[in-house]
Amino acid sequence: MTVDLTGKTIAFLVAAEGIEQVELTGPWKAVQDAGGTPHLVSPKSGHVQAFEHLDKAETFPVDVTVADADVASYDGLVLPGGVANPDALRMDASAVALIKGFFDAGKPVAAICHAPWALVEADVVRGRRLTSWPSLQTDLRNAGAEWVDEEVVVDTSAGSTLVTSRKPDDLKAFDEALLTAFAG
Repeated sequence: MTVDLTGKTIAFLVAAEGIEQVELTGPWKAVQDAGGTPHLVSPKSGHVQAFEHLDKAETFPVDVTVADADVASYDGLVLPGGVANPDALRMDASAVALIKGFFDAGKPVAAICHAPWALVEADVVRGRRLTSWPSLQTDLRNAGAEWVDEEVVVDTSAGSTLVTSRKPDDLKAFDEALLTAFAG
C-alpha cells in the first residue's frame, strides 16, 4: 500500500505518561514513512513517558503543548492507547476540547485500544460505529456508539472520518486505515 502524506502534519495527542509505546511509535513511523510530519502534542511541555504494558519504556519529546496547538495546523489526529493515557486526557478540559475541535473541523481522527475513552468525554461517538479494547464497549455503547469487535473500523457517518482499532496486534490494519484517511 502506497500513500503519500507529503506536506501533511499529523497531531499525536498523549498525556504525560501511560502511553502504550507501540501504539505511538507504530503509527508515528507509518506517517513518517508516507512522507508526513508527526507532531507530539501533550498538556505539558518536556517529555512524555511511554510504557510497554505496565513497564516503563522510552520517553519522547513534546513538540507542542495542548494550549499552543491549533487544529488548523494539522491534517489529522492520532490518539494512542494505554490505559492511563486516555484516562488522563479525558480529565484535561483543554485536551478534550482539542479532540472535539478535530471533529468540528471535519478532520480525520484515529484512536486505538483505550483511546476511545477520550472520544467519549469529547462527546463525539454518538451514532458512530467503532471498536476499542473490549473493556470499553459498555462505556462506548452508553455514550451512543455502536461498538463492534473488529480489527479496524472506519466510520464516515458524521461528516468526519473516525478510524478505530482494538489493540497492538491490529496495528498493521490500523496504520493502513489511518494513512488512507489522512491522505483523503
